[in-house]
Amino acid sequence: MSRRLWHILTGVLVPAWLFLTLVAVLIHRFLPVAPWLMVHLLLLGAVSSAILIWSQHFADTLLRRQAIGGRTSLGARLAAHTIGAILVITGIVGEWWPVVLAGGILVGGNALAHAAILLAQSRGALPARFAPLVHYYMAAGVALALGVTAGVLMARTDIDGEPFERLFIAHIGLNLLGWVGLTVVGTVALLWPTVLHARVQTTRAAARGTLTLFIAGLTLLVAGCLADLRLVTALGVAVYLVGLGLVLIEVVRLGRASPAVTFAGWSLGAALAWFALCVLGFGLFVAIAPDWVGAADRLEQLVPVFAVGFAAQILLGALSYLLPVVLGGGPRVAKATARELDRGGLFRVIVVNLGLVVYLLPVASLVKVALSLLVVGTLASFLVLMTRAMKVNRRLRADAVPPVPGRPAPAATPPPRRTGAVLAATAALLLAVTGGVALDPAAVGLAGAAASVPATGHTTTVDVVMKNTRFTPDSVTVPVGDTLVVNLSNEDDMVHNLVLENGVVSGSVAPGAATTVDVGVVGADIAGWCSIAGHKLLGMVLDIVAVGAPAADSADAAASTGQGALGHSAPSAPSAAGDLDLMKAPAASFAARDAALSPAPAGTVHTLTLTVKNVETEVSPGVRQTLWTYNGTAPGPTLHGRVGDVFDITFVNDGTMGHSIDFHAGALAPDRPMRSIQPGESLAYRFTATRSGIWLYHCSTMPMSVHIANGMFGAVIIDPPGLSAVDAEYVLVQSEFYLGAQGREADADRVVTQNPDLVVFNGYANQYASRPLTARVGEKVRVWVLDAGPNVGSSFHVVGGQFDTVFAEGDYLLRDGGSTGTGGSQVLDLGVAQGGFVELTFPEAGHYPFVSHIMSDAERGARGVFSVLP
Repeated sequence: MSRRLWHILTGVLVPAWLFLTLVAVLIHRFLPVAPWLMVHLLLLGAVSSAILIWSQHFADTLLRRQAIGGRTSLGARLAAHTIGAILVITGIVGEWWPVVLAGGILVGGNALAHAAILLAQSRGALPARFAPLVHYYMAAGVALALGVTAGVLMARTDIDGEPFERLFIAHIGLNLLGWVGLTVVGTVALLWPTVLHARVQTTRAAARGTLTLFIAGLTLLVAGCLADLRLVTALGVAVYLVGLGLVLIEVVRLGRASPAVTFAGWSLGAALAWFALCVLGFGLFVAIAPDWVGAADRLEQLVPVFAVGFAAQILLGALSYLLPVVLGGGPRVAKATARELDRGGLFRVIVVNLGLVVYLLPVASLVKVALSLLVVGTLASFLVLMTRAMKVNRRLRADAVPPVPGRPAPAATPPPRRTGAVLAATAALLLAVTGGVALDPAAVGLAGAAASVPATGHTTTVDVVMKNTRFTPDSVTVPVGDTLVVNLSNEDDMVHNLVLENGVVSGSVAPGAATTVDVGVVGADIAGWCSIAGHKLLGMVLDIVAVGAPAADSADAAASTGQGALGHSAPSAPSAAGDLDLMKAPAASFAARDAALSPAPAGTVHTLTLTVKNVETEVSPGVRQTLWTYNGTAPGPTLHGRVGDVFDITFVNDGTMGHSIDFHAGALAPDRPMRSIQPGESLAYRFTATRSGIWLYHCSTMPMSVHIANGMFGAVIIDPPGLSAVDAEYVLVQSEFYLGAQGREADADRVVTQNPDLVVFNGYANQYASRPLTARVGEKVRVWVLDAGPNVGSSFHVVGGQFDTVFAEGDYLLRDGGSTGTGGSQVLDLGVAQGGFVELTFPEAGHYPFVSHIMSDAERGARGVFSVLP
């Protein structure tokens, strides 16, 4: 096999992983453990495959000696790593621990084999000036083996809380700073000056003591995690940063002497800058965090920056330079190939890096979405350019014509003008930001008309702080006729805004951000409030008092402008309650939520991503509401396990406001895992189920009543030990709807009345009356019931049935007829957030209604039917 064909075949691996990463990014909303999956497809897949290929290539070049086994050995290592990576990813997604273990052993063992082969290769080589750089690759292989071990333990063990987070931080440090970081440092020491066409005689990375700094830093990092000493871990990162600083000083010096003029140079330079910032952030987050949990949470937010800003850019920059070299064809062909890979180079670098900077700022969630799509699309364009470059290389090699003596060489293509690239990149970023703002109604403020009073020409400026879901001060005065300017700052931990009844809207103000609101000329009193759902209900209102003018009728003014507690200058609309017809059957195409309880999955660690999504859905025939949901449904997914099982939850907020999650099934300090996160953010929530029963999970962001009423709840079922087998098992979650306008969110003002428009099982009124649950005569049926509230209790009853077993709030009230063997029960009485199960056997065929025996609630939708067959 020729050298060129070998590089083409092995080179397919990296683009294949990149393509899978792109697909995962595009469909991440529909994937389990999506954040983990996207990061590992890139880092464990594409980046690690590239490291195995190119570290061996550079080792061969630096040592001037082939490794043991040559290409056959490298091919075997690539195959082992690829299979191992696929097994790890498949095992994590499918929650198959043995598969994760097998993949981890393969990846870790292969990394050690890679380091051992490089060690044997270096021992037999003649002394060379840059040979010490190969030692970085050996140390990187050992780091990956240790990092994978930590990752496998995290996926399997039942450890929780701070011990788990310490393991996570060690895993991040060994894989990102060790495996990827050390490899990059050892490579760019010579690749960087080569790309810049700069001559070097020595390099700091190869000097005695530099690698020692990196290894000492990683050792302290891991030791601090194992010994529960955060400052030791932070010290380790600082030592690592010193070594990195020494190398980067040389990088900057070379860059100033020979500035980059190609995409490869720009991308490598930008990647190294992000690397330094990420390492600095790593150390600071660990040092200043209040505890390990806080440090791990902040580092989790840093990983995507590392992946995109550093890893992706270093990979694409290196490939852009190396691909023309390995494809060959002579100088003319190589230059033509490089030109294809260099297309739009400056544009791409500016979009990716400036886009990432803006993304990290406190901007609206839809702006982040628009920017992420632009950045990912720009990075993905490399795959298209690489395909073009390979076609050009193949065509020119096939059409190669020997040079004619005396004929001048073709003139070099002049470099493209950089001004156009800069302007185009700036325009693309502005378009993305503008589009995101335009799609977010709360991010656009439209000033209303000034009051019809003579203007004084004077401006009154006031400072208003938003904190603890309050405006401070909550009342401001302004002389009539003055122009009012409000300096609005958000010192809370959630997004707020200010909506005024004259039509002025501040737009969304992220935590820590500030904005200026020009109210206009004030001619009368003006009412204001925060229109984020439920915040007005909590008392987040602002009164602007016009001194010297009669008080205005705020209610009339609000009605005339259509302001409401949930809307952003939206036209008023009647409640959808007027469209209710509880005797109406749903459409023939309606599919009821599957109430059957699936068996608890195998294994003791259950991994799940719960993503907040705003979904418009039907809640009763002809009545639609926009719900805030976990994974697109209300109730959210039912989790099922056994006592002692660990639930590893990734909570992602893809909504439009702050949300949170509270699992009653886990006992732990709520400070970190149950905190509210803003749109675009995520957090890790890990708990061990130590007690049995059916447990509520819900959003705990204030006002909690509104968030629960608008769909943010679900059930966790932990089987009691010794639970008897049954023939059929169902789960019903009772909840309430306080209907807003058609297609809108819950009416926060009605939630306070505790008088719901609908009381339902599993999110839809009377759905099991139209689509009955099934059973057979003589079969034992278990029904789990949970009352999610937020306000109304339940009294579950099956008409015509008698319960021989009743389990409520963790214990049996009645089991198999009780002490007499003939005892029975007629209802399962539950308060809000309580749950349990009943068991019964149907004596004959027929239709058995089930209801909440709070009959007014049954008449509002809490009704269904068991269809019992012979």
